[in-house]
Parts: sequence; structure tokens; C-alpha cells
Amino acid sequence: EVQLVESGGGLVQPGGSLTLSCVASGFTFSSTTMTWVRQAPGKGLEWVSVIISGSRRTLYRDSVKGRFTISRDNAKNTLYLRMDTLKPEDTAVYYCNAPAVRSTICRRASAWGQGTQVTVSS
Repeated sequence: EVQLVESGGGLVQPGGSLTLSCVASGFTFSSTTMTWVRQAPGKGLEWVSVIISGSRRTLYRDSVKGRFTISRDNAKNTLYLRMDTLKPEDTAVYYCNAPAVRSTICRRASAWGQGTQVTVSS
């Protein structure tokens, strides 16, 4: 069974930091490209970052460059997103996603976690 489970969200003041984790199971994590996607209140899904399998190349949307760092620990089947210098505009539910991995419950969808809430507010 394919599963992605995010954790690490919470309430943080502007300028603070959080690190999100996503534990994967049910597929070969080490050979799988992984992404972080977020959804702010009242807005659509917004791609945040990607880490490519093998090469481990990383990419970020412009608004988080220099503040967020995506990484992975293949031995632990875990994806991370370190978020520094957080801003109120970063408030969103953050999801990890494996675009090439099929959901077990719905084969035509890719694998997503349940999400973890990040709230940046003073």
C-alpha cells in the first residue's frame, strides 16, 4: 500500500523556522522524484519544491528560494522541507507528492499525503 505521511507543521512567528517531514512507504523511495506542494486558504495548489531521484537536483519556486531547503534520506524513506525566515504568505497546508507513483486507493491519481498545516502569524 502506497502511503505518504507528513508531519512537522505548526504555528510560528514571522521570521521563524520549521522543518517538515514526509515518511514514504509502498514504493521504491530512492528511485522516486519527490515534491512539496502547498495550498493557502482560498487558493489553489502551488508547487513549492522538487528533488530529483538519482541526481538529487533541487528546484524551488522563486518566492521561497534562499529560505527553503528540500532534502531526502533514502535510508529512512523520508523527505524533508526546512523552512527558514518564514513569512505570513507561507501559511498553507503542505503536502508531499510523488508524481510518478500511483495512489493505491485511486490508481488514476498520484500519491499524496494528508498534509500538515503551517501557520505563520504574530
